[in-house]
Amino acid sequence: MNKKVRFGIIGCGGISYYHAEAIICADDAEMTCVYDTYTPNIEKFVEKYSSVRVCASVDEMVNSSDVDAVVICTPSGLHTEQAITAMQKGKHVVVEKPMSLTLSDADRLIITAEETKTKVCVISQLRYSPAVQEMKRAIDIGALGRIVAGSLSMKYFRTHEYYEAGGWRGTWEMDGGGALMNQGIHGIDMFRYLMGPVDSLYGFARTQTRRIEVEDSGVALLEFKNGALGTIEGYTTCYPGYARRIEICGDQGSMVLEEDSIIKWDLPIEARVPVGIATESEGASIPMAISYEGHIRQIANFVDAILRDAPLMADAASGRPPLEIILGIYESSKTGQRIFF
Repeated sequence: MNKKVRFGIIGCGGISYYHAEAIICADDAEMTCVYDTYTPNIEKFVEKYSSVRVCASVDEMVNSSDVDAVVICTPSGLHTEQAITAMQKGKHVVVEKPMSLTLSDADRLIITAEETKTKVCVISQLRYSPAVQEMKRAIDIGALGRIVAGSLSMKYFRTHEYYEAGGWRGTWEMDGGGALMNQGIHGIDMFRYLMGPVDSLYGFARTQTRRIEVEDSGVALLEFKNGALGTIEGYTTCYPGYARRIEICGDQGSMVLEEDSIIKWDLPIEARVPVGIATESEGASIPMAISYEGHIRQIANFVDAILRDAPLMADAASGRPPLEIILGIYESSKTGQRIFF
């Protein structure tokens, strides 16, 4: 292995810039090439990052000798096949969420990672926040006592124009879902990471105001394996959009996270991060108004895993549980039945 991990990026839409900046910030990484089917995206990307080479196809990239790892930033419906293609060529993979649109595809991706012995990380940038890690520490040492309740609120706003600007958005085939699958999956991943495995749920998914195939509103009532109860709310039709909020309550203490800041810490231990200062973020209403910091931390972890075999905080298998929850909500909404995991 070279002293630096050499990255190629597939897909040059808005999220690709987060990965490009994260690669630039990593000490042992460099970006060598990019590919996109849409020429204006390529032109805009290369104007900013002029040193990168433009590939003519995915096959060219995954067969390139100057690429060690591939970052997949394409529409969601393409993630699984592109990840598998790259792994089968011996490339390590970073894949944006959702890793797949079905559990069977997620399992194929996970199995391929195991068979090829490649490093795969599913973007779960919210886990890497110091505030989230401090909450995880508090849970792991039992500072909350018995956890009895958890809630996740994601009351976002996306315009009609947002969906119309990308032909794949809001479709079952390429987006796989709406407010929960696209906008909400990162929050659901973080919520499950903190609360633990889900035992069962009831869910509702509705399309209330947006001209899309998928839901712009979704809610669920959950029972966790540890006996706690919880709720998930995900919307893209709540004007003007409000900060993501997670509340976790135990019989000996509770804590509240807003975006990536702890605003309440009612626990018998001291917090090792600032408490009570809300994060300034417009991401609830402006898709790209989010910080690069989570991607920077996750790419650094990924590079460390490739070069020094460090453990991945979010490996291929970690991308399955939030997908399972979201698909469970869709199934419950469709059938009216409680879904067990």
